[in-house]
Amino acid sequence: LIAVKTSNKDTVPVAGEKDAVSSKEEPWETALKNTVVDMEAGEFQGHKVSVWDLLHSKYIPEENRKELLELYQAGELTLEQVKTVVSTIVTKAEEARAAQSAHESSSRAETTVTEAEHTHHLQED
Repeated sequence: LIAVKTSNKDTVPVAGEKDAVSSKEEPWETALKNTVVDMEAGEFQGHKVSVWDLLHSKYIPEENRKELLELYQAGELTLEQVKTVVSTIVTKAEEARAAQSAHESSSRAETTVTEAEHTHHLQED
């Protein structure tokens, strides 16, 4: 009777088993997904984000991501170093974007003032 139960167990697929086989992760990949960073910049502000998600965010160019992953897999970078690098890249990219955005809005404001002055001078003539 026990043997029958065991053989049933072997032949009947368990829902979780199929998923586990199809999404088998490398230990380094699991470590990146399980290591979280408190981000204080960009779309991640105020959230705990996995190093994996940061690596695959819009802030990290593909060639940088590949290079970081290769160095990490080769053991040349520690998990802590990867975490520091990606969080720094995201923070700097967001600061640059914010500065660019502020510069663009001040440029637009100057343009609007100039146009208003120009229109005002035309009306006086």
